[in-house]
Amino acid sequence: MDTFLYLTRRILQALAVILIVTVVVFCLLHALPGGPARGILGPQATAQQIAAFNHEQGLDRPLPVQYVYYLNTLLHGDLGTSYTLNEAVSRLIEQRLPKTLVLTVLSAIAGLALAIPLGMWQAVRRNRPVDYVITTLSFVAYSTPVYFLGLVLVLVFTQVLNWFPSQAPQGDTLGQVFAQPNALVLPVVAGAASMVAVFSRYMRAATLENLSEDYVRTARAGGSRPRAILWRHVLRNSLTPVVAMLGYYVPVLFGGALVVEQLFNYPGMGLLFWSAAQSSDYPVLLGCVLVISVATVIGTLLADVVQRIIDPRVKADRT
Repeated sequence: MDTFLYLTRRILQALAVILIVTVVVFCLLHALPGGPARGILGPQATAQQIAAFNHEQGLDRPLPVQYVYYLNTLLHGDLGTSYTLNEAVSRLIEQRLPKTLVLTVLSAIAGLALAIPLGMWQAVRRNRPVDYVITTLSFVAYSTPVYFLGLVLVLVFTQVLNWFPSQAPQGDTLGQVFAQPNALVLPVVAGAASMVAVFSRYMRAATLENLSEDYVRTARAGGSRPRAILWRHVLRNSLTPVVAMLGYYVPVLFGGALVVEQLFNYPGMGLLFWSAAQSSDYPVLLGCVLVISVATVIGTLLADVVQRIIDPRVKADRT
């Protein structure tokens, strides 16, 4: 029952945040220079065209009525129409989002697969030369811009070593993307680098904190081997802050994907957003912002749920 109440409360909170996000996007739409009609039709539109557009789209109605209409269109999956591509924004996002999810999920898996054992290794070897070296490399990786790292990867692994292609997989379907796995390597590495730097530091701090807990000393006194204590007990408890942070890292992953996709010409949402920004295609820009915001809220919700499952202390504190 406590778990059900907790989940209900978190879902209601997530819905409230999503509603606030729709209000913000609605306000951004009406804050466009010259209003939504001018922003969508462009600076060359005449007053008659703007008036006809406002009447057709209901933009001449009171703002509360417009917002209710806007919510209704969102619930029906209508995010507007791209006036440069002359296609529904929802259709464009439907085509591009799965590819971006593939890139971000692969980057997250690769980043976590390296960051978790790396952070634990640093904690076990605290204040030793290897700890200082990895910490320095982490700070360098975290402070290196994604576009610069991507250029270095292309220069080294494409131009010098000729191991991987400089362009990401091309195609309209996920099957075509997965048909070129070697072309995914550099984009995934570029997207995962900063994640390794960030999450290895979180894992190191969490592991150090848990190594000083009473249950570790009790397990050692009971004759348990250090490796068994580390992987059976410390790992699970140390994952709690990492899982919590992962939900908040969703917008960072999408932000990195924007640069990575543009750099490697990967046909995902990031490249769509980049192209829309260059052409001032506001419906596409706001549609992408809305989708990314909702994904962030959902990611945070899932992170809280998983955190509650893996850490009994969280369950005890929130019941």
